[in-house]
Amino acid sequence: MQPPDEWEIPPEFQPDPRLLDYDLKNALSAVVTLRARVPEDAFTAETLGVERAGQGVVIRDDGLVVTIGYLIAEADEVWLTTNKGRVVGAHVIAYDYESGFGLVQALEPLGVPVLALGDSRRLKPGEQVVVGGSGGQIHSLAAQVVACQEFAGYWEYLIDGAIFTAPAHPNWGGTALIGPRGDLMGIGSLQLQHQASGGTVVPLNMSVPIDLLKPILDDLLTSGRVKHEPRPWLGFYVAEAEDEQLTIIGLAGDAPAQRAGLRAGDQIHAVGEQSVSSLAEFYRAIWALGPAGVDVPLTLEREGDRFDVTIRSADRGRFMKTPRLQ
Repeated sequence: MQPPDEWEIPPEFQPDPRLLDYDLKNALSAVVTLRARVPEDAFTAETLGVERAGQGVVIRDDGLVVTIGYLIAEADEVWLTTNKGRVVGAHVIAYDYESGFGLVQALEPLGVPVLALGDSRRLKPGEQVVVGGSGGQIHSLAAQVVACQEFAGYWEYLIDGAIFTAPAHPNWGGTALIGPRGDLMGIGSLQLQHQASGGTVVPLNMSVPIDLLKPILDDLLTSGRVKHEPRPWLGFYVAEAEDEQLTIIGLAGDAPAQRAGLRAGDQIHAVGEQSVSSLAEFYRAIWALGPAGVDVPLTLEREGDRFDVTIRSADRGRFMKTPRLQ
């Protein structure tokens, strides 16, 4: 849920331009508001909604904008708004499911600076960063890198080097993670709850590191997808418990897992002969079987009964509406 336009980050949590070695106002001018509309019959409409809002970051002079992909998945209408109030239509170029990045192209000049791509590998825990929101300094947050590590999401998602920062930005989707040199280190994706020492629960933001975009950018621009065979996808949501137990918590539409009769509450014990106890281990075992379309053998447990099931995997992209050039 997005905060209303009149919200502000409390002044004591905003970045102080005097403490930075770059022009903060110029950097934040590259962050634009992004609003997207998705058809009601879209595959992601039920889970992500048909009206989506967040941010994007201008990374090329021709108006190329990088954002977090779930904002623009299956969108047939995208609008960008600059900090000066200029509104420009855009079209979706790509949503890369593996990294999580989305790309949109402005249809008219935005008249804003470009934020250069940084080297996200340089970021270390303890470094000071800015989580830049559209609307300038009052919508931006001075933050600290808490960790840079692997992240596995319940929606069949796994990346290396995810960047975790605190405090958490309240409107995190598509924010610009700006490094100490004033360049783009990542794109805001999630807010997570972290249990700190003493039992205190601290909200964090997770950003997708920009280094994951660099090797695939040309592919996304030329063909709308990365030029390798897609990973097998089953279409379920899986939670990892503290006791190393994997449990299905939901099913995605008319996807392979649903068709195979899997249910929420089923526990996952193995992929083929390989026992699995973490999301990362589980996903890697599935992806190691081959590309989308490969059969995936699972050992499950339901109400105390263990059983084996084989599911014909699919290409996630084939369930989504493809971008329509304008």
